[in-house]
Amino acid sequence: MLKVKDITGYLESLAPLSSQESYDNAGLITGNPEAEVNGILLALDCTEEILEDALNKGCNMIIAHHPIVFSGLKKLIGSNYVERTLIKAIKNDLTIYAIHTNLDNYRLGVNHEIGKRLGLQNLRVLAPKSGVLSKLVCYVPKDHAENVLSAMFKVGAGNIGDYAECSYQMNGTGTFMPLDGSNPFEGKTGERSEVSEIKVEVLVSKHLMNKAVVAMKNAHPYEEVAYDVIPLENVNQFEGSGMIGELQEPIEEESFLKMLKEAFHCGAIRHTAKLGKKISKVAFCGGSGSFLLNNAKRSGADVFITGDFKYHDFFDADGQIMIADIGHYESEQFTSNLLADLLTKKFPKFAVHLTEVNTNPINYY
Repeated sequence: MLKVKDITGYLESLAPLSSQESYDNAGLITGNPEAEVNGILLALDCTEEILEDALNKGCNMIIAHHPIVFSGLKKLIGSNYVERTLIKAIKNDLTIYAIHTNLDNYRLGVNHEIGKRLGLQNLRVLAPKSGVLSKLVCYVPKDHAENVLSAMFKVGAGNIGDYAECSYQMNGTGTFMPLDGSNPFEGKTGERSEVSEIKVEVLVSKHLMNKAVVAMKNAHPYEEVAYDVIPLENVNQFEGSGMIGELQEPIEEESFLKMLKEAFHCGAIRHTAKLGKKISKVAFCGGSGSFLLNNAKRSGADVFITGDFKYHDFFDADGQIMIADIGHYESEQFTSNLLADLLTKKFPKFAVHLTEVNTNPINYY
């Protein structure tokens, strides 16, 4: 039987909690990590109606994109829908888990799903993050280098985009003098020794660094291991906000808007003036993405798709790009489908359900 921690551990191996934005509250909201899971209900939001749907479907775990709790709660008295939802979940022993901006920042996450549904090619991150990579450097006797490398690779070190097991190695000489009380791998107490070593360097995502260091030390033959952890400001092209891609063939603006409205079942699309040119390059961000407008303009995109644009922000298009606001819910509605695909591939014999409850608080007349 699967436990909550099995499900969350898998999801966090793809979209680690450390990748979420500082304002976010992704992760386990209610529930016991050791609890057994009977079934999972997937939804964009977690509301009282979603909880009722989970109970009717025999699911005791809900995975939602949006956290039901964003800021601290000082009391649970049922005074609003957040408190009522949490009370109902606790009373019915329901687990609530949120996977929000960490899934937004995952390169095969929310935005990748949008790009797929638009039929875009050459998908890449619009605003890659910096400061999320470090370099792990260690010094290993030649005969043990392969074991140490394999141990680090096994926990995810050395992954660069679509490439795995990437490293740099350099031959050198290490010196050491074992002191009283030491138990050296080689050499004699009180005598300086020299040994042929390989300097090994691997890139590691910061959330994996502790695991990589532990794996390296466990595989290393030395009693005391010399190593360096070097924070990098390099941009990680495979983690960040929004995405950009190209249509197979350029199409007229009117045709593009029609296709967009049909693909995302939009009640309406709020957009800036048409620029009288065909759409070829498309930038987009699920949810509230107005903060990425300048990135979209710099990328040379013909249109920027997102939700929640404010009135004055539309002016910032400044005739350089067409903004298409399709709505927050509309842009993220297929996140549950993405999660369903991931979970059923990983746990093919487990019950995963998509809710039929529409949690969009916005209606169109």
